[in-house]
Amino acid sequence: MATSNDIKNGTILKLDGNLWQTVEFQHVKPGKGGAFVRTKLRNVTSGKVVDKTFNAGAKIETATVDRSEYQYLYQDGEDYVFMDNSTYDQITVPNAVVGDAANFMLENQNVTVAMYEGSPLYIEMPPSVVLEITYTEPGLQGDRSTGGNKPATVETGYQIQVPLFLEQGTKVKVDTRTGDYLGRVNE
Repeated sequence: MATSNDIKNGTILKLDGNLWQTVEFQHVKPGKGGAFVRTKLRNVTSGKVVDKTFNAGAKIETATVDRSEYQYLYQDGEDYVFMDNSTYDQITVPNAVVGDAANFMLENQNVTVAMYEGSPLYIEMPPSVVLEITYTEPGLQGDRSTGGNKPATVETGYQIQVPLFLEQGTKVKVDTRTGDYLGRVNE
């Protein structure tokens, strides 16, 4: 058992039979009264975010989550198949667990899979990935980077907003947390 003083960003807590990941925390010591810890927690399975306050020193139960490097191999119907980079064991992860990470995953890409008691909880992507634009409307003469945005489909099938001057076949850097265009990649 840990105490509320041990809470840090990324800590997985076990509350009411559910697993919650700490998104934000703040230790508060008011001038009058006891100290407390204010947290923002995200449910690992549903993604729901809640605010919860703990008294300082209150006993909490933490969960041990194993994070390992896996390589994304292929999609099998609704599920995704990953291979452990150290043991070469393959695991099948349901679509619900992969979630939005599927928008940015390419075959043979390395990701981090968080496991709890042998079952996958969530997929951690790198902060940004490089993807190729497979379809976008052609740019017109005079289009500049400050002139606005247009929709573009990348090789995973996900649609992002890019500057007007970008064309089909261009490689772009995409933020995996927000899906935003970060810049053009020259190779």
